[in-house]
Amino acid sequence: MTSTKLSIGTQGKFTRRQFIRKSAVAGAAAFTFPFVGRVLGANDRINIACIGVGGKGDSDSRDAAANGGNIVAICDVDQNTLDKKSKEFPQAKQFRDYRKLLDEMGKDIDAVTVSTPDHNHGLAAGRAMAMGKHCYCQKPLVQTVWEARQLRKLAVEKKLATQMGNQGTAGSGLRRAVEIVQAGVIGNPVELHVWTNRPVWPQGLDRPSGSDPVPANLNWDAWLGPAAERAYKEKVYHTFAWRGWYDFGTGALGDMACHTVNMPFRACKLGYPSVVECEMDSRFYPETFPKTSRIRFEFPEREGLPPMKFWWYDGNPGDKAIKPLRPDVDAVREIVATMGTLPSAGALIIGEKGKLFSPDDYGSRFMISMKDQSEMVAGDKHDACKSVPITIPRNEGPEGDDHRQKAEWFRMMRNGTPAYSNFDIAAYLTEIILLGCVAMRVGEGRRMEWDGPNMKSTNLPEAAQFVRRQNRQGWEA
Repeated sequence: MTSTKLSIGTQGKFTRRQFIRKSAVAGAAAFTFPFVGRVLGANDRINIACIGVGGKGDSDSRDAAANGGNIVAICDVDQNTLDKKSKEFPQAKQFRDYRKLLDEMGKDIDAVTVSTPDHNHGLAAGRAMAMGKHCYCQKPLVQTVWEARQLRKLAVEKKLATQMGNQGTAGSGLRRAVEIVQAGVIGNPVELHVWTNRPVWPQGLDRPSGSDPVPANLNWDAWLGPAAERAYKEKVYHTFAWRGWYDFGTGALGDMACHTVNMPFRACKLGYPSVVECEMDSRFYPETFPKTSRIRFEFPEREGLPPMKFWWYDGNPGDKAIKPLRPDVDAVREIVATMGTLPSAGALIIGEKGKLFSPDDYGSRFMISMKDQSEMVAGDKHDACKSVPITIPRNEGPEGDDHRQKAEWFRMMRNGTPAYSNFDIAAYLTEIILLGCVAMRVGEGRRMEWDGPNMKSTNLPEAAQFVRRQNRQGWEA
């Protein structure tokens, strides 16, 4: 296995050239990642602590066990969720605060899964990784740009096996699309358009007044974690109404772009953007993301590729209060001609010679049209794609992508084979995506010039307050 090490200073800084080189590696023939310090052999028991076992954490813990993990501890702020999961893992010790889990069980665990709301990802994963624990963390990897940089730094320094939970990464379709674009089939990419039908949760609203009694089954303090103190309100935050709140989630962009931008990020070798701007959004609310938005990212020349612009669009077509923002009709003409309508979500790469479109959230299938073609053809059927060699290893197996992505993480723990969404690349992807959230916070129509290596805007100093959260006392990073 080849090993490419990233030089990171005390503040986790590195150059644009280093970033772009590492991004290119993500689509290369061989996976690269710093050497995993202590691999666990095929016969070793891997003791796993699962932080968050409801929602996505339900399947994350189950898949960890199915891949050979010995579940020794489970943690959830909701006792009802813990009680349900304990029937599946009766031997596992129960916790309602991940700080206590790590303090008490640190010597007895090898790895953690983190499947909490977004605002707890960085702190839970970071504490475990600082203790030398391998980590599987759900997307978005973290809630802030600063946290993304810290987890990447920890993964390198501690030589850990890591994987972010964007399961489409395990699919052969996504890896094939990366190969097609990087082989030059559609020419140099010059534009990227990605849209989603999210949010499907509440956002675009004000905080309700008053408070409700905290249910006996809920540890509200642990649910808040590093976020600022606020009153509990029934059905407003817990269980799954938190994603649209600035304090707890990352909106539609943070939720879905780790899936939908995953393939083009790798295929187009996207390093740091030089500019990010929220071009348009719906009504402003001080504590929640807007119901629909359009964000522009500008990328400079990189690895011989020309400058590129990327537009993100979100908004739920079923929300009668808005008209969701979407790409211009000329950009998607071939898609509509082929499919009869514009799908509710998709990723479109426009190249100098043609277009590649993935009509699902995970990049599992894609279509191609060249400049002389008015409709699109399935990628596995298009003549221009047939001679492109397979250069990216596939993640084969009888189970679905979600299960096989955990299997890839277990392989990295057992023998050091890099996982395709390890934090060396997943933190890059997440960091760039979260810059869109920063742009939304600084305001519509404000061009934010960005210095990636130093994590700061060169023209909007007020952006700094959104790059790193000030954690609540007792929950410091």
